[in-house]
Amino acid sequence: MPAQVNHIQLNVNAANLTFYREFLLGFLGWTVVSEMDRYFGATRPGGGASLWFVGYANDATNDYNGRGMNHLAFGVQAQAEVDEAVIYLRGRGIEPLFETPLHDAMPPPRQDQTYYRVMFESPDRILLEFAYSGPRS
Repeated sequence: MPAQVNHIQLNVNAANLTFYREFLLGFLGWTVVSEMDRYFGATRPGGGASLWFVGYANDATNDYNGRGMNHLAFGVQAQAEVDEAVIYLRGRGIEPLFETPLHDAMPPPRQDQTYYRVMFESPDRILLEFAYSGPRS
């Protein structure tokens, strides 16, 4: 049976919903699918899988090295867009993790290719990544 990702729900602190709205709708230019008092769903222009942020999280802590999702990666079209994400996030007091941004040590498919990425934690300690794969600039 052919299947694709339809949506991903992330439970977050309701106080952080503003961060996710500004990040997805403002910075990434996504559009709202649905919205109520303590949640919203958004998708990129043209549709596709949606992300849902639900502000009903309990006090359990997230350990992205434990079982479950490790991180959520956003693919971008240019190496410079990874750097734009760094500027955006630093402007909100969020610093990159793991000595990123960097050209990953994993060998790319061809010599002139790269995998350039930055990783950071959201206010709810959700590990997020911006990644570019393609010609090195």
